[in-house]
Amino acid sequence: MRNTLAGVGFLFVMAATGPAAMASTQDVQAQVAQVRKLYEVRTTDGSRYYGYLESETPERVVIRTPGGATIDLARSDILSMAETEGTVVGQEFRPADSNPTRLFFGPTARNLKKGEGYVGTFFYFMPTVQVGITDRLSIGGGTPLVFGGGDLPIWVTPKWQVYDSPRAAVAVGALHFLNIDDLSMGIAYAAGTLGSRDDAVTVGVGWAYASNDDNDEGAAVAMIGGERRASRRLKWITENYLWKGGGFVSGGVRFLGESLTADLGLVAPLSSDGFFAFPVMNFVWRF
Repeated sequence: MRNTLAGVGFLFVMAATGPAAMASTQDVQAQVAQVRKLYEVRTTDGSRYYGYLESETPERVVIRTPGGATIDLARSDILSMAETEGTVVGQEFRPADSNPTRLFFGPTARNLKKGEGYVGTFFYFMPTVQVGITDRLSIGGGTPLVFGGGDLPIWVTPKWQVYDSPRAAVAVGALHFLNIDDLSMGIAYAAGTLGSRDDAVTVGVGWAYASNDDNDEGAAVAMIGGERRASRRLKWITENYLWKGGGFVSGGVRFLGESLTADLGLVAPLSSDGFFAFPVMNFVWRF
C-alpha cells in the first residue's frame, strides 16, 4: 500500500532545483518590459508583430518592437491587436509559457484564470482536463486510457490559489481517485512558487492517503521543482520527490508553442538496486 501511496505522491507533488534567485541584467529588462504593455499585432498579409504602442489614430497604429524598430501600420491592414503576455530579453520577445500551472506532473502554485483551461496527456496514456472556475479556483479530472481489468478509475483535481503576486504564489489542492472499489485514496498538497513564468522554483508538501473499512494509511511526500527559460521556444524543467523509503528525480525540456507545449524528459527512481531511468512525454493544449 505504501508503494501505491508513493506512486500517487510521485505523480502529483513535486520538487526540483530551479536557479531563479539571482537578479541579472536580463531579469531587470524583463521586469521593465512588463511595466509597459506589450501588444501582438496580426496583419491581413499574415505578418505578426510584437511591440509597445507608440501612438494610434483612427487611421494608423505605430508600435515599437523590443529591438527598437518603429512599425507604422494602417488600421485597414490590421487583422487583430491585443495585449499579450511575455518578456523581453535583449531584443527578443519571448511569449509566456502557455502551461505555467504544472511542471512534468505535479502542480505549481500558479492557477488558471476564470474561463481558461487545458487538455493534455501525461505518461502517454493519462488524459486530463483542467478548467478555471474563478481566478482562484480550478477543477479538473481524467481517467487512464488503459487499465488492467475492473472499472476505470477516475480522478478529480480541485485547486485553490491562496496567494498570488507577480513573483510568488501559494496554492492548495488535491488529487482524489474515484471508482476504486471501496477504497478512498489520493493526495492533498500545498505548493509555493517563487519566481517568474520563465524562471522559478516550486516547493511543496503532500499527504498521500488511502482508507477502507478495515484501516487507514498515509504517507508524507516532499517535492522541489524548477523551471528555467533557455530560449524563445525552450525551457528546462526538473521535478523531484522524496518520501520515506523512496523518491524520484527527473529532468528534461519543454518545447513551447503558442497554445501547445510538449515535455520530454527522463525519470529516475532513487533506488539501491542500481540506476535506471525511463522516458516521459507529455502534451498540453491551452484554451
